[in-house]
Amino acid sequence: MFMIDDLHVAYGAIKALHGVSLEVNEGEIVALVGANGAGKSTLLKTISGLLKSTQGSIIYKGMALTKMPPHEIVAAGVCHVPEGRRIFYGLTVLENLEMGAHLPQNMLNFKENQERVYELFPRLKEREKQSAGTLSGGEQQMLAVGRAMMANPKLLLLDEPSLGIAPVLVEEIYEVFVKINQQEGVSILVVEQNAFQVLSVASRGYVLETGNIVLEDRAAELLDNELVKKAYLGE
Repeated sequence: MFMIDDLHVAYGAIKALHGVSLEVNEGEIVALVGANGAGKSTLLKTISGLLKSTQGSIIYKGMALTKMPPHEIVAAGVCHVPEGRRIFYGLTVLENLEMGAHLPQNMLNFKENQERVYELFPRLKEREKQSAGTLSGGEQQMLAVGRAMMANPKLLLLDEPSLGIAPVLVEEIYEVFVKINQQEGVSILVVEQNAFQVLSVASRGYVLETGNIVLEDRAAELLDNELVKKAYLGE
């Protein structure tokens, strides 16, 4: 379904990704774990067309994403929930969801998708007319995911979804990710520093260090890996 092969990305003379290769199969939740500065966000930005690679390929359902602008990537079914949520704080919850459905084909199913988002996140329905800037951190993350869901994604890219959120809400949001995956049939690539949280729900995982994939395995095996335990699980 989705494959990255030998991807290189640089910021000027500074190389951020050094030949990264990974894949996400249909119906999978795949974790990408790594410390701050490892290149995780860079990878997602490159997938979604916000950054350009210097070498390598990104193939989604036979399409070369490296040759497509961001709006065409969204239209193809790949949606990015960025680190820090990046919602529109001065707009209401509903207006933020409308921004997620800005492509013509998504506006046709607006009401249906809106109800689907409200079923996933009932709090958003309760706060429909509330300014997004007045929501809690966890609610803002729900809104960021809901906004992406308004575009009918088939592959959802999640960048640090647990960052700055109370633990009880992290559990709730991750439960929704599993529901989106299992009930909606959406494949998910999750970037996280919270290794235990993401590997607990993923089927497979990769470990990224200084722009290189250094480990790849089933999620359960990574949770039991001594190097992962020491570096990311505090054991």
